[in-house]
Amino acid sequence: MPEPAGPRDVIERLIQGISEGRWQELHELYAEDAVVEYPFAMPADPPRLVGRAKIQRYFAAVARQPLELKAHHIVLHETGDPEVVIAEYDYDGLVTTTGRSFQVSNIQVSRVRNGQIVTSRDYHNHPVMAEATSS
Repeated sequence: MPEPAGPRDVIERLIQGISEGRWQELHELYAEDAVVEYPFAMPADPPRLVGRAKIQRYFAAVARQPLELKAHHIVLHETGDPEVVIAEYDYDGLVTTTGRSFQVSNIQVSRVRNGQIVTSRDYHNHPVMAEATSS
C-alpha cells in the first residue's frame, strides 16, 4: 500500500487544483471532519467550514463565480511539526464576465495527516476579491 502524500504535496495539489479550476475535486484533499477557518472573511461569507461536505459546497459555490485564479510566487515552509506546512502565494485573478484583473496575496497554515488536510487557517485578502467581483 502506498504511503499517503505528505503535507507539502497535498498543499501543492490544492494550489494547483485552484489554479486549474478543478473545484469539483478539491474537497477530496480534506479529511471528513476537516476544519477550515477564514479569519479575514467578509461578513456575508462563512468564517469557518466544518466537514468535507461543507467544504465541497463552498468550492461548488466558488466554481459558479466568473472567476479564474492563477497562483504564483508560491513558497512553502515546512515547520518543526511534521504535519504543518505554511504556504505563501499570490493569485492573479480575472473576473471573466468583466475582464477585470486583480492580484491578491495569501498565507495558509495547514495541518495534513494521512494525506488529507485536517485543519487550515486561510489568510486571503477577501476585501480585494470582493471588490474585484462586485459589479
